[in-house]
Amino acid sequence: MDLKPTEITCSKMFGGYNRRYRHYSPTLGCSMTFYIYFPPSPLPSHKFPVLYWLSGLTCSDENFIIKAGAQRTASSEGVALIAPDTSPRGLNVEGESDSWDFGVGAGFYLNATQEKWKNWRMYDYVVKELPKLLSENFQQLDTSRASIFGHSMGGHGALTIYLKNLDKYKSVSAFSPIANPVNCPWGQKAFTNYLGSNKADWEEYDATHLISKFHDLSATILIDQGEDDEFLHGQLLPHKFEEACRAVNAPLLLRLQPGYNHSYFFIASFMDDHIRHHSQALRLP
Repeated sequence: MDLKPTEITCSKMFGGYNRRYRHYSPTLGCSMTFYIYFPPSPLPSHKFPVLYWLSGLTCSDENFIIKAGAQRTASSEGVALIAPDTSPRGLNVEGESDSWDFGVGAGFYLNATQEKWKNWRMYDYVVKELPKLLSENFQQLDTSRASIFGHSMGGHGALTIYLKNLDKYKSVSAFSPIANPVNCPWGQKAFTNYLGSNKADWEEYDATHLISKFHDLSATILIDQGEDDEFLHGQLLPHKFEEACRAVNAPLLLRLQPGYNHSYFFIASFMDDHIRHHSQALRLP
C-alpha cells in the first residue's frame, strides 16, 4: 500500500506536462488515480495555484485531461490543473456497476452514511485527503491558493464543496451542474442509496439549498449551461439555483448557451473563460 503518489504516465503539452499518478487512498480504502497538469515554470522555486476539476457521471480522471482543451490557457495563466477520479474503484461491492448513474463512476462528491457504501467518501477525498497529498508531495503546488470547477455531477460537487468550504477555495464555476439534486432522478437515486431516507441529510449536498445559508459571497459563481442539453429540464435544474441565489443576493452569472448540449464539445467551447475566471480570483490576495 503506497500512500505516496507514483507517476504512471507523462505527456508534454503547451510547454508543461500532463502527469498521471496512482496512490492508495485511506479515505476510500482503494487505489486511486489522478492527473496534474503542471504549466511551464518560470523559475525552479515557483509555486502554482491549483484548480480542481470534478468530472461527471461515468467519467474517470482522464476525460477532462484528454477532451476539455484546458491546458493551453492553464499554461499561459500559470495555473496547475488537478483532476481526480469520480468514485472508488476495485472494491467489488455488490451492485456497484449495475447502472451508469450510481456506484462506480458516480460518487457524487459526498460522504456516504449507509454501511454498504461506506467507502464512497469522495467529499473527504477531494476536500481533505487530496490537498494534503498534493501539499506534501509536490513542492511546486501552492494548495493554499485553490479554486474548483466541474461538469454535471462534478458541477454539483464543485458548487457544494465550495459553498461548504469558503475558506478553502477562491472561486467556483460549473458546466451543466446538477444544481438541485434533491429534486431530480439522478440525485434522488444517489442520495437514497448513499445517505438513506432523511431528506435533511440530502440538503447538505444540494447547492440550491446550501446557497440560502450564505449572504457574504465575494466571488461571482460562473455557470455555463447548454440550451440544447437533453438533461436540462429533467435533471440539472439550474433555474432553481438561480432563484435561490437571487433570494439571498448571491453573485451568479448563469449563461445559457444556444445550441450546445451536455458534451465535452460544449465544455471545450467555453473552457478558456472558466480558466481565466479562476486565474483572476487566484491572483487576488
